[in-house]
Amino acid sequence: GTGVRGLVDGQRVAVLRPGCADVPPLPSTLRDVLREADAAGHTAVVVTVDDAAAGILVLGDRPRPGAADAITGLRRLGVTVVLATGDRSGPARTVADQVGIADVLAELDPHDKADLVRGLRADDPGRAVAVVGDGVNDTLALSAADLGIGMGGGTAAAIGVADVTLVRDDLAALADAIRLSRRTATTVRANLVWAFGYNAVLLPVAATGLLDPMFAAAAMSISSLAVVTNSLRLTRFASRRTTSEPI
Repeated sequence: GTGVRGLVDGQRVAVLRPGCADVPPLPSTLRDVLREADAAGHTAVVVTVDDAAAGILVLGDRPRPGAADAITGLRRLGVTVVLATGDRSGPARTVADQVGIADVLAELDPHDKADLVRGLRADDPGRAVAVVGDGVNDTLALSAADLGIGMGGGTAAAIGVADVTLVRDDLAALADAIRLSRRTATTVRANLVWAFGYNAVLLPVAATGLLDPMFAAAAMSISSLAVVTNSLRLTRFASRRTTSEPI
């Protein structure tokens, strides 16, 4: 979570996150660039050559298309959304404002993210905590969550530890997945209530011999048909999309 290092033409080159222990002292000009990038809501990384500061790379973060609509859809489902990122607070806050996220935790390393998930679970044991991630830095948090959700376009490491992987690399699929899972759970409960209630009424009647065997067989078939028909209603599930211009 601190950066990458390698050898280029025999020189030790590193691209590091500002503030990590391996970043050497920066000259005033580079410190000014860092401050300007942070104020503009951009992500800046420090480039070092042979352990000496060589420059600053300023990167612009842009939310995925449809991210704001996806966050709105999650809130409508009663989901509390928190942005946890390793980026600096300025860029993180800028992106969060664009997509409508109020709670932002920035400059977190992979262990910090996992600790955050464990803390949320401990604060309210009755609340399920889900983590959506697509990078190597998200693997610890994905493993610590009640439900780890990987994105189809993410890294193999994130997909490998996730409980669920959204094949469609689209944030709007998150709300669809939650709606479908809730509808499935409701359907399962309805089927169980019907099956237990049906058998609770008719089994004693059949046991006393008051029910003709042919009618009992037909009644059992009707019960199974009702359960299957109710379950088939899930095939009519449709994605809810709102239209807006890409961010």
